Amino acid sequence: MQYAPAGYVGLWTRLRDFERESLTAALERKSVVQATLMRATIHLVSARDYWPMALGVREARRSHYLKLMKTGADEVERAATRARELLEREPMRAPDLQQAIGANNQLFYGVTLWLDLVRVPPSGTWDRRRADLVTTAEQWLGPPQTTAELGVELLVNRYLSGFGPAGAKDVATWAGVHPREVSAALGRMRVAVHRDESGRELVDLPAAPIPDGGTPAPVRFLPVWDATLLVHARQAQVLAEEHRPLVFNTKTPHSVGTFLVDGTVAGTWKLVAGRVLAEPFSPLSRAARREVDEEAARLTEFHS
Repeated sequence: MQYAPAGYVGLWTRLRDFERESLTAALERKSVVQATLMRATIHLVSARDYWPMALGVREARRSHYLKLMKTGADEVERAATRARELLEREPMRAPDLQQAIGANNQLFYGVTLWLDLVRVPPSGTWDRRRADLVTTAEQWLGPPQTTAELGVELLVNRYLSGFGPAGAKDVATWAGVHPREVSAALGRMRVAVHRDESGRELVDLPAAPIPDGGTPAPVRFLPVWDATLLVHARQAQVLAEEHRPLVFNTKTPHSVGTFLVDGTVAGTWKLVAGRVLAEPFSPLSRAARREVDEEAARLTEFHS
C-alpha cells in the first residue's frame, strides 16, 4: 500500500477480529511482503505470491521504463549491480542507497525495476509508516522458484478471485501487463465464461459464487488507495462516476477514505483528533446513519 496504515485498515474492514499487531508480525516473520509490484505501486502480498507476481510484471515494467526514459538498459544494469552489492551487506534506506551509487532520480527508478526490492520492517508498518528501508528479495526470501508465465496465471487468478467476473482488459489494467499476456494465460486456465448486459465476455474462476442482486451488503469503511475503487474496477459500479472526482482528484491522487452503504460509496471519512468522522455525499436513512456511526466507532477504536 502507498500509505502504510491503509493496508491495516483494508484488512480490518475485510477480516473478522483483525488486530494491527497481526500484520506487523507477519511482515517481521516474512510471511507477508511489502514491495513494488503491479502498476509500479506498493502492495502487500504473501511471501508465496511475491516471486510469481514479481516475475509476471517484470518485463512490462522494464519495457515501459525504457520507452519513457532516456536512460539505457546497460546503464541501469550497472547501477543495479552496484546497489545489489551494497544490499548484500545489509538493508539500507532508499535515499542512502541512491546516494551511495550516485544515481539521479530517473536512474534510481530504473534500478528499482532491475532489482527486486522489498521493504524491511519496521519501516512501512503502522508504527513506522515511512517505507524506506529496503533489501533485495533474494536476500529476504531466497531466489525465485517459478516462471513469468506462471506468474501471469497467478495474477489472473488473484484478480478474478477478488473482482471476477471481469474482462481480460480489466485484469491487464490492474496488473500492468499487456492484454495479450492475460489472454494467453486465460487460454491455459479453466475459467467460467459469462456475458454482461451489453454482451461483453466476462471470465471468472470455475464455480466462483455470484451473489444475488438482493444480497445484503453491510456498511464498510475503505482506506485510501483501495483497489476496489480504481479504474480497472469501474465495471463493478461501486463508485458512481459523479462521485469519483470527490475521491480522486489532483489534490488527492492517493484518494480519500470512503465508506460503502449497500455496496456503493456513500461518502468519505477522515481521522480528526483521534476520531473517525464520516461525511456522506447525501442524507442517509436513519438506519444507514446508525450503521455508519457504529462502524465509524469501531474504526476509531482500531486506531486508538
